[in-house]
Amino acid sequence: MRTRLTTTPHRLAAGALLALGLLPALAPAASAASPSASPAGRNQAPATTSGTSFLTATTLAAGQEANVSASTGDYLYWAFPASEGQTDTVQVTVALPSGTDRHGPQTWAVELFDGLRRRQSCTAGPQNATATPKDTSLSVSCTLRQIRSWAEPWSGDPLPGTYYIRLTTSDVDQQDLGLAAQVKLHITAKGGADDAQPEGGELKAPLAPPVNAGSPSAGASTAPTAAADGSDATRAAAPAQPKTHWYSDLFSGWNTRWFWTLGGGALAALAGVAGYKLTRHPRGSRLTRHPGPQG
Repeated sequence: MRTRLTTTPHRLAAGALLALGLLPALAPAASAASPSASPAGRNQAPATTSGTSFLTATTLAAGQEANVSASTGDYLYWAFPASEGQTDTVQVTVALPSGTDRHGPQTWAVELFDGLRRRQSCTAGPQNATATPKDTSLSVSCTLRQIRSWAEPWSGDPLPGTYYIRLTTSDVDQQDLGLAAQVKLHITAKGGADDAQPEGGELKAPLAPPVNAGSPSAGASTAPTAAADGSDATRAAAPAQPKTHWYSDLFSGWNTRWFWTLGGGALAALAGVAGYKLTRHPRGSRLTRHPGPQG
């Protein structure tokens, strides 16, 4: 039994192009037409919110920027991940309110904290900047030390995990508090795991505390579960009752004030009597006058 081979027009065209040497030239063009994957965060829209504390800090992806409308005097918080070997730089540009609305200079400062909320020092960049009423914008920045793969427990070296950014306003006129300002935040990182120093240690887990504490995680189930005894597991356990004794009521409530008042008065009376006994002069015997010799 013979098998009939069929040749499609596409195969004939490919063979002809291969023979003419045109097929290799078309391959790079086809690969260039396909979309390439960009680093995480760069293709995301800039964040438009910021937190007011460590727990409510807005989380930024790697390479994601922030463009936030803020009020002068507010505390602004963001969080971003950092890997070992990286050297991260945070750059903040603040578009100040109109000079006609400001009554004096303003000082803005940027600070960075690690996952344990320890303030990290900056190796470069002006962390503080003061703008006069004539200035329309100011810039502050902070470059972290290189993220280490491990560190001694007593040291404050930066370790992999979550890092917090705090932007604050200081030395501002009281009348300027609440004025609208526009904040632009940009984070850059260079280096990688190959540049991590020192070697010889290993971190068990990154310092990544939960952000937005109190919100249920994505994989958590909200359905109530039944305990082994049949009770509802979502019901809070009853608080333990404190132990009571026969004298507990005597030293609680309004009885406490009367007890200490009467007890203090009795002790003061006893102290007064004891002091009088110890400090009074002893009674001397009366001297008997003997008549003089009669002459």
